[in-house]
Amino acid sequence: MYLCGWLWLLCCLPILGYVWGQSGGGGGACRLMANPISGSVYRAGDVVIGGLFPVHVEAPLPEQEFRSIEGNVTCTKFYQRAYRWLQTMIFAVEEINRDPFLLPNLTLGFLAADTCLAEGTTLGAALTMVTGQEASVAGTECGATPEVPVVIGDARSSASIVVAQTLGPFDLPMVSYFASCACLSDNWRYPSFFRTIPSDAFQARGMARLLHQLGWEWVGLVSGDDDYGKFGVQMLLQDLQGSGVCVAYAEVIPKVPSQRRMKHIVDTIRGSTARVVVTFAISQDARALMEEVVRQNITDRQWIASEAWVTYSTLSSPKNLPSLAGTIGFALKKAVIHSLGPFLTRLRPDGEYQKSDPFLRELWEEIFGCSLGIDLSMTPSSRRQCTGSEVIGEGESQYADVSQLRASYNVYKAVYAIAHAIQDMVACPPGEGPFNSGQCPDIRKLQPSQIAHYLRRVNFSTPVGDLIHFDMNGNPPASYDIINWHVTHEGTAEFVQVGHFLSSVGVDDQFHINMEKVVWGGGSRDEVPVSICSAACPPGTRHAVQKGRPVCCFDCLSCAEGEISNTTGSVECSRCPERFWSNPDRTACVPQLVDFLSYSDTMGVILSVISVSGATLTAGALATFFYHRHTPLVKANNSELSFLLLLSLKLCFLCALVFIGRPKPWTCMLRHTLFGISFVFCISCLLSRTVVVLVAFRATLPGENLMRYFSPAQQRMGISICTLIQVLICVLWLALAPPRPAERGDREGRGPRVVLECDVGSVVGFSLVLGYIGLLASLCLLLAFLARKLPDNFNEAKLITFSMLIFCAVWISFVPAYVSSPGKYTVAVEIFAILASSFGLLFCLFAPKCFIILLRPERNTKKHMMDK
Repeated sequence: MYLCGWLWLLCCLPILGYVWGQSGGGGGACRLMANPISGSVYRAGDVVIGGLFPVHVEAPLPEQEFRSIEGNVTCTKFYQRAYRWLQTMIFAVEEINRDPFLLPNLTLGFLAADTCLAEGTTLGAALTMVTGQEASVAGTECGATPEVPVVIGDARSSASIVVAQTLGPFDLPMVSYFASCACLSDNWRYPSFFRTIPSDAFQARGMARLLHQLGWEWVGLVSGDDDYGKFGVQMLLQDLQGSGVCVAYAEVIPKVPSQRRMKHIVDTIRGSTARVVVTFAISQDARALMEEVVRQNITDRQWIASEAWVTYSTLSSPKNLPSLAGTIGFALKKAVIHSLGPFLTRLRPDGEYQKSDPFLRELWEEIFGCSLGIDLSMTPSSRRQCTGSEVIGEGESQYADVSQLRASYNVYKAVYAIAHAIQDMVACPPGEGPFNSGQCPDIRKLQPSQIAHYLRRVNFSTPVGDLIHFDMNGNPPASYDIINWHVTHEGTAEFVQVGHFLSSVGVDDQFHINMEKVVWGGGSRDEVPVSICSAACPPGTRHAVQKGRPVCCFDCLSCAEGEISNTTGSVECSRCPERFWSNPDRTACVPQLVDFLSYSDTMGVILSVISVSGATLTAGALATFFYHRHTPLVKANNSELSFLLLLSLKLCFLCALVFIGRPKPWTCMLRHTLFGISFVFCISCLLSRTVVVLVAFRATLPGENLMRYFSPAQQRMGISICTLIQVLICVLWLALAPPRPAERGDREGRGPRVVLECDVGSVVGFSLVLGYIGLLASLCLLLAFLARKLPDNFNEAKLITFSMLIFCAVWISFVPAYVSSPGKYTVAVEIFAILASSFGLLFCLFAPKCFIILLRPERNTKKHMMDK
């Protein structure tokens, strides 16, 4: 499209250069005349304003074979609304000419042409205006029409882009009343383009605000295949970024809509779960879409309309209302132009007026459904002959409807903006002008660049009372009415204003909508329609975006342990603070439960009973040995070592009780030191006993008396030294880094329960305690293994070997079980290891002896002890 505009520019460059290089039009310009399309309306004046209006909306197809010079061609499909715009321009010119204060010594004229809603015809009409070559104007001769220094139009953004690109390099100003594409705000590309309609950038911002405020997160987009639709959707998508609104689909209405293509678009709308459909299209494209929507009887969609068709009365016909009732859209600010209604209805089809206005005949036939022509054979047989005495009633047709003056008001403002620019030029103080050396404009030789300069500076109030000015990009302040389609009792549509949106560069937006007045899609007054891809996640869950789909489409996943979400629609879960944990529903943080192995727990009770039972059995064995201390069996087993061993075993059983209960500083220090010292004492006694047995039965040399080195005193000294080493380790451990109470969760340091336990403090100290016990146990096992083949009746070495195997197996198994056990079960595993190893020593070493002492006293004799 841009290439088309520049090609036109290159073709017409000689024309433009010639015209604007001369003071007048030149009589010989007829041979440079552009090919006229349709008709024009002209009135002479000191300054002639050009106007481009799509009085017809269907242009003829171009002749592409270039075999002959194309003659005058005629556009079809008369558009009453655009003709009202043309008449509004005439009304504004006449009103200004009557004003004694605005341009009192100048008369404005106009030259309005039909653009046929096509880029080629629009550009052709614009070029014939600015070059003074319009020869199809009634009542003028070839070359008699003056050059137009400023143009009002066009209605379409695409056509305005082409014209603005062509006229811009020559500083020919153009003031559009309906071209709202945001792309036209590029001051570098379109330096002399102005408009009285806000840029679509503001409308897109308002639409995004509307969608976000009403919670419509899942919407469909339908746009026209032109710059208005493409740039409008592009701006809307930019404003929707980060707003939480996603696009379900984006369809484009072709310029030549086919039944197959329109059916595909409407099938997409019907099949989507998005209930809200945003349309950025001109009225003709929207009409093609809605015809198929009505044909398929789609009545459950909420339509969001752009300003191009939201007040288009043809679309709001009663047959369309079941599908379109409740439509919401942004409309240009409405105004009341006094006396415009009577001015529009003044027309009469008399010969003189019809001659000066080539569009009047079509208007008359459109409104009254008759034929104004002389030859009835050329008209449909169903049409009657017009009498010419018919009267256009105000508000009875689209042309005469002045209840929704929006685009018409923009035309009105455009004429007044040009008039005030010329007024400022006239009021220029001599020698203080804005041009070279303080030069003021010469009204008799008005230059388009001068009008463009003064248009940038206009600041005035219209007769309606609105303040008009342009920013650096030629845009006015944005002011929109939010329109809602209501259905009256008569079954007709009523455009009700339910809010407004005001926006301007550098100023905060003002958005307001009265929800109580809104009728929703399909004519419902119930709650706001819901248009979402996925329902909001309930508390306790979070969003998980579905792969390959927009962020509005998601699954709901439960929060992880220790995390919560207490609101609906949470994007992520929040972690609970320290000492708190998530409840089972993951909706609130609750204090963590304090957990430890207590005496009230079932496991604590069982372990306590086992510990006390072991200590009781040990005490029973000690009492038995003490009572039978004079018997051969007790004497043969070194009664003193047996008593010390039973005493140490009793301490081992009782130290397990210290591990049960709430950890405190003194219990933490006591449980590990008591455990370490008790077991070293026990293993030392067993080691001393093993050495004595081994030495007694391994001394083979004659006269060798090794037992003198292992007297009871020396045995006690050995036991004491081994035990004191462990005591020294424990003292250093307690002095440097003692065990202390600590808290930890049961999962990676956090969990629903806070486990109270005893931290070992120094890992080195704890390792030395366990390592020393393991060293003595290994040495004892090795010596007992060496003494395993002593005489059968004296099986002490075998019992020691078996007991130490159990002891080592228990504590080797303890390490992985201790590391992998959660929470308070870690302490239970340690207690179990203590009790298991203690019972192993008790039963292996003393159960057979107690059995003989108590149940087989006949074997407790010296003779039996000495037998092999």
